[in-house]
Amino acid sequence: MTARIGVVTFPGSLDDRDTQRAISLAGAEPVALWHKDKDLKQVDAVVLPGGFSYGDYLRAGAISRFSPVMGTVIEQARAGLPVLGICNGFQVLTEAHLLPGAMLGNDHLHFICRDQKLRVENASTAWTSDYTAGQEIDIPLKNMDGRYVADAYTLDKLEAEGRVAFRYLDVNPNGSLRDIAGITNEAGNVVGLMPHPEHATEPLIGTGRTDGLPFFTSILKKLVTA
Repeated sequence: MTARIGVVTFPGSLDDRDTQRAISLAGAEPVALWHKDKDLKQVDAVVLPGGFSYGDYLRAGAISRFSPVMGTVIEQARAGLPVLGICNGFQVLTEAHLLPGAMLGNDHLHFICRDQKLRVENASTAWTSDYTAGQEIDIPLKNMDGRYVADAYTLDKLEAEGRVAFRYLDVNPNGSLRDIAGITNEAGNVVGLMPHPEHATEPLIGTGRTDGLPFFTSILKKLVTA
């Protein structure tokens, strides 16, 4: 039976179709989910894609957090449903308190779009098991509000518990504290990151590499063996 992975579309989502294609390339079935629907259509996992949901008014992801679909996502994520938030999706996860901390405007106050080198810090989550800890990968990055911040206690806790999933290498593109590019919750089923793995799944697009594909093969293997 093919694993079904839902991709939520909010008003202003930009990368939902790219994410659906990445899921297909990994061998799973992408399922389109609409922000106004509470029904997750019995999917096995959910991805919140990148974009500018609701125009990023108030704060990035702040309005999306209250959309009907997120009520169900929050409930099921707390019960163990695997959820991946990419860029704007990461912002939504912090607003929904499924992940700690917050996303603020880039420290240089400009939109950034570049290929970004990352180091995999945690390869034991539902979304990162096809990587190895310490592995260096190149993933496209594009954001305006990508600066991850949290208080010192939270940052120390993330570090001590191994919950920093990815860290920026060579350059910190947005001023994120401790070069954090992505984090996970305690259970490892919820992961958020700013770079876009869905744009690094085929040799002819994005970086010209497939460094992002293991996100989607990782969750597929997790679901198959669960």
